[in-house]
Amino acid sequence: MRAITVSPGIANSARLEDIPDPPESDGPVLVRTLALGVCGTDREILDGRYGSAPPGQQRLVLGHESLGAVEAAPAGCGLAPGDLIVGIVRRPDPVPCLACAAGEWDMCRNGRYTERGIKERHGYGAERFRLEPEFAIRIDPALGILGVLLEPASILAKAWDHTERIGHRARAWQPKTLLVTGAGPIGLLAALMGMQRDLDVHVLDHNKGGPKEALVRDLGGTYHSDPAGLERLAPDILMECTGAVGLIGACLGATAAAGIVCLTGVTEPGKVFDVDIGRLNRTMVLDNDVVFGTVNANRRHYETAAAELARADKRWLGRLITRTVPLERWDEALEHRKGDIKVVIDFRP
Repeated sequence: MRAITVSPGIANSARLEDIPDPPESDGPVLVRTLALGVCGTDREILDGRYGSAPPGQQRLVLGHESLGAVEAAPAGCGLAPGDLIVGIVRRPDPVPCLACAAGEWDMCRNGRYTERGIKERHGYGAERFRLEPEFAIRIDPALGILGVLLEPASILAKAWDHTERIGHRARAWQPKTLLVTGAGPIGLLAALMGMQRDLDVHVLDHNKGGPKEALVRDLGGTYHSDPAGLERLAPDILMECTGAVGLIGACLGATAAAGIVCLTGVTEPGKVFDVDIGRLNRTMVLDNDVVFGTVNANRRHYETAAAELARADKRWLGRLITRTVPLERWDEALEHRKGDIKVVIDFRP
């Protein structure tokens, strides 16, 4: 079968090649791949800056934003041939730590977890893959190829889960306003889930007049291309989805009193930005503000995200996928093109 593989740590080493069928040790559920989403993590791996192959192997099968159709599954596992599924990315560490033992491997404490297509475990970027039933999420068949959005949506489901848990530290917490920085896939999905919670949603992004602005407006949110206009907004919840140091610095202390800032973007080390720590500390302490970071998701978050995607407007979701390329031209999916939001590699014949 064909697969997209890479030698982690070596830039520009990716290629489409024939590899053996997935071993049964990967799990008893056999899946035919339909689509694979591409994100910044994949680009970091292809640039040689991130990722690791399975122990004893030189190459890693790429891909963690999966969508597939079940071809075979054990009786009684809850899955049947034809089901559309998405594979969970992270696997618990072998010790396991307290978090992994509780099924919250996204909060692993010792860092010994593995991740499909990223860290020490082959990904979903092959024509077929196997996995364990407990790491497969069945999705609404009405989603079709839009199911490939589930993995990034699961990250936002976790972000909202933690935000709401933190917010309820005050019994009278009733948020009204959400500000999202960045209108990439993560930012737009954050805005979608904010609208599903009946919040007044605002999105800040530098692309004025393009498809991102239209998506925010059609969602019912307010689009901003100039951060200066947000000085008086004082959102109750702020979700930073760019990882840009300047925006992160501007977000801290920018919420209403008792506000919550959730950081979802990953920034390269070495990025320096001058911040008035005294002012920031004073504001956050006196206002009871909270700042937290989040990454990855566990099964509960995938299931929540699947439900939220299922009740979203499918036409709006479909506009998040701006380019689809066939497997034979997989490398085009890694190119940065103007207007791109989510790019998907199509494995279907």
